[in-house]
Amino acid sequence: MLVIRLTKMGKKGEAKYRVIVKEKRDRRDGKSVELLGWVEKTATGTKMKLNKERIAYWVSVGATVSPTVQKLVNS
Repeated sequence: MLVIRLTKMGKKGEAKYRVIVKEKRDRRDGKSVELLGWVEKTATGTKMKLNKERIAYWVSVGATVSPTVQKLVNS
């Protein structure tokens, strides 16, 4: 079962995440199937770049979307 979720990147105190497709049972920072974008939270706001076409494709083939990623896609 595939899931679209966040994986944490960067160093301590700097919230940087990648939006990825991976197997649901794998570790959070384990191997991913495809990179779909990134999110960076800073003191001045949130920067993000998402490939919404690829997210729609993965949802169409049966991948589920985590609640956090769903909020990011809808914003």
